[in-house]
Amino acid sequence: MTTAFMTPAAMKTALVTGGGSGIGAATAGILSRAGYAVAVLARSADDIETVAKHIRQAGGEAIAIPVDVSDEAAMRAAVETVIGTYGRLDTVVANAGINGVWAPIDDLKPEEWDQTIRINLRGTYLTLNLTIPHLKAEGGAIVVVSSINGTRTFTTAGASAYAVTKAGQLALVQQLAPELGRHRIRINAVCPGAIDTEIEESTTIRHREKTEVPSIWPEGQIPLTGNVAGTSEEVAEAIAFLVSDAARHITGTPLWIDGGQSLVR
Repeated sequence: MTTAFMTPAAMKTALVTGGGSGIGAATAGILSRAGYAVAVLARSADDIETVAKHIRQAGGEAIAIPVDVSDEAAMRAAVETVIGTYGRLDTVVANAGINGVWAPIDDLKPEEWDQTIRINLRGTYLTLNLTIPHLKAEGGAIVVVSSINGTRTFTTAGASAYAVTKAGQLALVQQLAPELGRHRIRINAVCPGAIDTEIEESTTIRHREKTEVPSIWPEGQIPLTGNVAGTSEEVAEAIAFLVSDAARHITGTPLWIDGGQSLVR
């Protein structure tokens, strides 16, 4: 579906956090190709402007909004910008998150714990808290990007804060599904395993040898691909399905996208 003959006011609108790279950027692109106007949010202004520019060059409609998802005032202003620009909001993808610091629990500093909780959980809460009032107008769909960590696997050495946030995101999705159903809003979670993104580059790992408990699968960690990581596009395609009418009777559901990785770890 193209956007050539649509005005912004007539288009469905999606808001994607963490949209500057990886899963968020891929999701912004695939939703644009599905006919959405896309608001791309992330901390890096350069990254999200690049994503929005590529969408516009391909004939789509997109705006870039630099924001820290854990900052209430900034997120409130960002959502107001989306509504002011497009007049509606139909889909929300809460993707922003960090790996943070992975370390033994007695070595993990309180500020390191707080930072992971702040971005991953508070950021998800604020994203939903501020967008759901607008979704109630027409109904809509939400996807929260969680992880296999904390939802089906617990073997990532030192990732206690990260696992807690990912478990919390899934609990939030399942708690909200009945609450939001009366407003015709669906909410689901995707739980990726190893995905070829840049998030690993910002992960700090300390004393892994003190927390790691090896779990070995004879053919590698990912049975389906022989240990080849999945792609951002594969996760984005699953997100696009979950927000589409094809998933109209699915809510409160986690979808593990990991090639079977979480079943053998």
